[in-house]
Amino acid sequence: MAFETKEEVFERVILQKRPLCKYCQQEMSIWEAPDMVIDDGLGWGTPYMFVCFNDACRLYAQGWDNIRENYGRTASYRCICYPGTENFECMSVYGPQGGHGQIIEEEALARQKEIEARIGKGLSTLEACAGESGGETALRILMDADEPMRVRVKAAEILGELGRSDAVEPLKNKKFGNDILRKRAAEAVDRIHERHFTRECPFCAEIVKKRAKICKHCGRELTE
Repeated sequence: MAFETKEEVFERVILQKRPLCKYCQQEMSIWEAPDMVIDDGLGWGTPYMFVCFNDACRLYAQGWDNIRENYGRTASYRCICYPGTENFECMSVYGPQGGHGQIIEEEALARQKEIEARIGKGLSTLEACAGESGGETALRILMDADEPMRVRVKAAEILGELGRSDAVEPLKNKKFGNDILRKRAAEAVDRIHERHFTRECPFCAEIVKKRAKICKHCGRELTE
């Protein structure tokens, strides 16, 4: 099972439309989950989420009395929402500044602009790709984990159209940490074989002509 890197999650979250709090209808803030266990001993399940920091929110404003009366503690609640869902939950805070240290609004805006600029530059580079050199450029971008996800997905598409047979081996050996990229890379390999009328020997994994009967590398007999 593949997992997204923290950078990939941030890229996805920062480009999402921020949800409105279920209790006050105010736009929620992007919040970085701290490295700590919660409740059942597990983590937050995501490195970033949306949190309402509106002090006038009724959940937060009324939460102090609710927790004091029921649990005898000084605390309240903030509304949270997990990225890509409409699941609103509550997290406990133990003072007015609780959780504020993980708000990444200013950083998020700066990084959003940076990501958008990198996406624009990457897509422009790929649009200019042509011929074998274009395939080499697409392969380089696809293999670069620092490139934005959207650019790497486009690179896989270009690679399938322009890539040479020698691009198959690095694609096969690359462990992509994302299901989408892994799928797009596999599709690029299939497209490269289709364009070059090739396939991989099931015994030695070397590339041979699709209509070959004997592998020229290991000498084994090939079936259709």
